[in-house]
Amino acid sequence: MDPTTDKNEERVNKAFDPSPEYFPSANMDNLELYEKKKDKRSAQERPQWDNQIEFLMSCIATSVGLGNVWRFPFVAYQNGGGAFLIPYVIVLIIIGKPMYYLETVMGQFSSSNCVRIWALSPAMKGTGYVQTLGAIYLVSYYVSLIALCLYYLAMSFQDPLPWAVCDQSWLNCVPSGESVNITSIQGNATSSAELYFSQTVLRQSDGIHDGIGLPLWDLTLCLFISWLIIFLIVARGVKSSGKAAYFLALFPYVVMIILLIRAVTLPGAVNGILFFVTPVWSKILEVRVWYAAITQVFFSLSVCSGTLIMFSSYNGFRQNVYRDSMIVTTLDTFTSLISGITIFGVLGNLAYELNYDDVSQVVGTGGTSLAFISYPDAIAKSPVVPQLFAVLFFLMMATLGVGSGVALLSTINTVLLDTFPSVPVHFMSGGVCTSIFLLGLVYVTPGGQYVLEIVDHYGGTFMRLFAAITETIGIFWIYGLENLCVDIEYMLGRKTSFFWRICWTLVTPLLMITVFFYALITTEQLLFGGTYEYPAGAYIAGYCLQYIGMSLIPLFILITLWKYRSKSIIETVKTAFRKKPSYGPRDEDKREEWKQFRREAKLNRQMKRKNWFCDMIIILFRGYRR
Repeated sequence: MDPTTDKNEERVNKAFDPSPEYFPSANMDNLELYEKKKDKRSAQERPQWDNQIEFLMSCIATSVGLGNVWRFPFVAYQNGGGAFLIPYVIVLIIIGKPMYYLETVMGQFSSSNCVRIWALSPAMKGTGYVQTLGAIYLVSYYVSLIALCLYYLAMSFQDPLPWAVCDQSWLNCVPSGESVNITSIQGNATSSAELYFSQTVLRQSDGIHDGIGLPLWDLTLCLFISWLIIFLIVARGVKSSGKAAYFLALFPYVVMIILLIRAVTLPGAVNGILFFVTPVWSKILEVRVWYAAITQVFFSLSVCSGTLIMFSSYNGFRQNVYRDSMIVTTLDTFTSLISGITIFGVLGNLAYELNYDDVSQVVGTGGTSLAFISYPDAIAKSPVVPQLFAVLFFLMMATLGVGSGVALLSTINTVLLDTFPSVPVHFMSGGVCTSIFLLGLVYVTPGGQYVLEIVDHYGGTFMRLFAAITETIGIFWIYGLENLCVDIEYMLGRKTSFFWRICWTLVTPLLMITVFFYALITTEQLLFGGTYEYPAGAYIAGYCLQYIGMSLIPLFILITLWKYRSKSIIETVKTAFRKKPSYGPRDEDKREEWKQFRREAKLNRQMKRKNWFCDMIIILFRGYRR
């Protein structure tokens, strides 16, 4: 081998040598301490799924959740019905699938949670904490939706169904249990299902300017039962949640298909379905529609919530997560379309029953009301045992919610358990469940839905989009696209194609950045139900939720720069953003094989490299390993 090659090999070997030269702020004592900690961590056995199907079922139970039934139809409803489907499918292909595949790969490769995975670039660790905080925001109100499902489930055994008939105090009420066209009511008619939800179940106040009120005892009981169910599932970690995933993933589809058949056979359903699938082409050019599509994809697939990294970290090292990712993302879209067709079939029927010509006139309020008004209204019209349909539907809804709730709680649990490994799983689970249950009491007050809208808007979407942008920058532009592709090749034995490379490095981050700044500049004031303006304090609280989370990323960059400070600013920055020696496969044998694999790949790359421009083109379009 010529002298040039010898120098190249020496430089590559140095890149894998965790010596004080490459960690200027560390001395040999710190390095020995690091090695001892690494050996101790490696000796600890990390739990794993009993089989590959448990991981797949868990991902399906997580991604196919209330977001498909509750959120997707309403987001489509807000953004022009069928016009929303085109940007949604495009965003799914160029953002949803690449991000889903990326996160499952990263978690499986390093066997780490969403925080520890940033050993690949320590300064970017704040991204993991933002995702964890987002999971806390999300699960805090998500379980309150499960509580509503349990409430409706308990009421579903009554004959007649309580939302199928009008109370004497309700004006201009149309009984949901009647399938006749009513024209005798003066003024705007409202279905009994809608009035039951707002006045009987939620006892919703006219606003929160005078406070949110005290928790309602019956909804509080349902909230407690919801958290108890989640605790029992996660009490033993993946050993118990993996078994529950079979039911949580498969049962909802049985009920969903039954309800789809029922919805499309209702009078007027065709008009609603046509409203859903007919695109309004002008809407496609609106950036806010693309922003809605991106946030819906993130919410539905649980991307950038830390959940996918957490689940895949319990995989065997060679599991085919590429196949699993494609299955789940495709199935999730299929489920969203089924839910959309079902819900818009019901909306078409509601428009028919209320004598409206336009489907958009039906159900003026948004959020949870679409799932707790439109579906119950369709069930009430069932000519054969509506109680059976009601029980099946709300059991399905609760099951969907529990599946996602278990995943979000497990994400928080995993971060805490990896930080405090001596704490038993059931103690940690009990402590987290109790804390978030107490926090979630605000959602079961008369003003709870107003608070839910604030938390969802400020804590559940914008912050996660920001974390997704920093995640792609940290992995592809700091750790390096070619390094990731080499890791994937070592783990899965498959080379990364042009599509994934371009999406990961250019298309996905650029589209997310464009939509992010557009939303930042043009954000309109949040109005509940499109009409109610919150008090100033509520908006301030919402911005605090949002920007405190986002500030964690620059904060941890500064902390890491201080931690690795040295006499050279350039060297300090390099050390703060360079991967730690601890990053890589958890198994020591695989770690050594991987290091050798990377040395060979890097040496081969350096021998073929001509200039930075050619290097970029090769990495983006095909990679060096061909």
